[in-house]
Amino acid sequence: MKKLLILVLLLITFPGVSQEEEDLKVGLVLSGGGAKGLAHIGALKVIEEAGIRIDYIGGSSMGAIIGGLYAAGYSAHQLDSIFHETNFNILIQDNIPRSAKSFYEKEDDEKYALSLPFDNFKIGLPSGLSRGQNIYNLMSQLTMHLGNVDDFSELPIPFFCIAADVETGEEVILDEGSLAQAVSASGAIPSIFSPVKIKGRLLTDGGVANNYPVEELRERGAEVIIGVDVQDSLVKREDLQSVFDILTQISNFRTISDMKEKIPKTDIYIKPDISPFSVLSFEKGNAIIDSGRVAALERKEELVKLAARQVGGRQNVVIPEIDTLQISTLTLEGNNTYPRAYILGKLRLNYFTDFTLSDLGEGINNLSATGNFNRINYRLIPNNDDGLYTLSMKIEESQNKSFLRLGLHYDELYKIGALINYTRKSLLLTNDVASLDVVVGEQFRYNFDYYIDKGFYWSIGVKSRFNNFNHTISFDFAQENAELDDIGLNSIDIDYRDFTNQFYAETLFKQVFSFGLGAEHKYLRIASETIDDPNMEVGNNTLFENSHFYSAFGYLKYDSYNNKYFPSRGIYFDGNFHVYLFSSDYNNDFNEFSIAKGTVGYAFSPFNKFSTRIASEAGFKIGSDGVNTLDFFLGGYGNNLINNFIPFYGYDFISLSGDSFIKGLVEFDYEIFRKNHVILSANIANVGNKLYSTGDWFKMPDYTGFALGYGVDTFVGPLELKYTYSPEIESSQWFFSLGFWF
Repeated sequence: MKKLLILVLLLITFPGVSQEEEDLKVGLVLSGGGAKGLAHIGALKVIEEAGIRIDYIGGSSMGAIIGGLYAAGYSAHQLDSIFHETNFNILIQDNIPRSAKSFYEKEDDEKYALSLPFDNFKIGLPSGLSRGQNIYNLMSQLTMHLGNVDDFSELPIPFFCIAADVETGEEVILDEGSLAQAVSASGAIPSIFSPVKIKGRLLTDGGVANNYPVEELRERGAEVIIGVDVQDSLVKREDLQSVFDILTQISNFRTISDMKEKIPKTDIYIKPDISPFSVLSFEKGNAIIDSGRVAALERKEELVKLAARQVGGRQNVVIPEIDTLQISTLTLEGNNTYPRAYILGKLRLNYFTDFTLSDLGEGINNLSATGNFNRINYRLIPNNDDGLYTLSMKIEESQNKSFLRLGLHYDELYKIGALINYTRKSLLLTNDVASLDVVVGEQFRYNFDYYIDKGFYWSIGVKSRFNNFNHTISFDFAQENAELDDIGLNSIDIDYRDFTNQFYAETLFKQVFSFGLGAEHKYLRIASETIDDPNMEVGNNTLFENSHFYSAFGYLKYDSYNNKYFPSRGIYFDGNFHVYLFSSDYNNDFNEFSIAKGTVGYAFSPFNKFSTRIASEAGFKIGSDGVNTLDFFLGGYGNNLINNFIPFYGYDFISLSGDSFIKGLVEFDYEIFRKNHVILSANIANVGNKLYSTGDWFKMPDYTGFALGYGVDTFVGPLELKYTYSPEIESSQWFFSLGFWF
């Protein structure tokens, strides 16, 4: 008996032997709040400094995004760096880099101010301002080291997040599958991001159903819970200044009411002061992060005491930096309409070949740029220990096949025009698109395009256009007509009409150049009421040209400009060659001839907000001198000018002409405010006949011009005002344009 008492005393004296040390399991709950959720990062910094080991994480919306990354192994300071390097304007708006778009897609995207679903000829509205693809891409890249983890309890920190079922409003707990997809669904803020489909359910922002999942965290074994709450408080009526303010206030009724029960269930409750910020105040990220740090510091003493009750600290996770990798297998789900070859072509994927995550991102952007997919979910899953990966893709195809698109434009040549477009995808084939532009205004025009997109392989297209304008031009335009030599006019008013049809095939060359071949029919009718010449008169018009031309052509294009109208970096090249083989020959002067022309440009930014652009253009005719209506005509300002019309500062449209030319341009662009540009330009040129055979192209320039302009990059396209001056003619020109050029 005495020995037994001694043994009991010994066990009590040495608690390490008699009982286990206390080791509390700590849970962390992070609420949603849009940009205000960046405060979670500041709070996590203090939690780490206190030495607390987080054992479970649950979150909603932005709390799910930050909590998911923390659970994946990132430290608070790493998260701070990630979010400081993130451009949230691009992330939220789903802006796809221009380099990811095909030449057809670039042209298609850069002339419409508004695009709406138009299936069954009924106007629809998108399910969100953004599909959320860029957020998914970022999360997928950041969680690549977890490619083979499907159960979120196996993450470095067990994790779950909350989403809401759009159909039922029910709370959905996401704790398995793709971490990137789960947090994207939880963060799909209604009206801003489109819902995410997971296992047949359409899911949206978790804050709608449960913005602070503290009960669920307790059920998973958390003994002590730290909560960071970045939800709005109700505001006074004098602060309700807009419909958005009122709707936000109404949506906060439930969440604020729920918190009356949830706060007491939180052991250490951290409430940052986020009142100065909105759900989209990402530009104030530093201040928001600091608000979380300040709020957590107020509970620092409690946090330190809690850390003392744990054994062992936070697990340090080494997240590998992967420069290159190889893919051995591609698995595809959801591509019911678009064939595997089409998707492979867009991805530009070669098996067992080194490529970077940047290359993969570009491939995903190529697919996104088509507009054929609502979501592109993908994971890189390592294949055992052989260093190879399986690219597993789940694609959600867009059900919208028809679109109504609108645009507006004014310039000095075509005057005012409203653009109405109807686009139909999968009209005849699964990967085709048909588009019809009709421009109504002072000058009626149309453009029709039919394009079969084969991605990396040969694509086929058909184009048809009607273009016309009325303008006062130099009499040189009709200089070859001997009957008009002695009229004594310096300028004439012309009615210019162009009807062109093309069939072509194009493919990528060296994966970056677009190379194409085709055949063209062109009908030109050029008339004037200025000249009264019975020998050339048809009706009330004098006809200079009324011919059909038939030609074969080829082209080579490269375009890495980051912006069509205000590029600050990139290279541009466009070269084409036409062989005119036949003509109806209205003027009885046709002989076979060829025209070659090319443009090369380079844009760079030597300083912040300051860009320099250098460009050169040249063209020449080979063969007959008879037809001058397809010569080069320089002057004016514009984009997308047809035939061989070339912009040139200092002169009005079509002021200089010849069968050959060479032009140089330099521009200095200073972005004084976001999307507001002051541009100084200078151009020089030699224009005439037989410049390259006589060597005159290499002499001092005969023509010069300068321009000072102001441009604003608006949602309807660029708004530009330019004052131009030419010293040799001592004359100035004003040019004003509004909207995308079409």
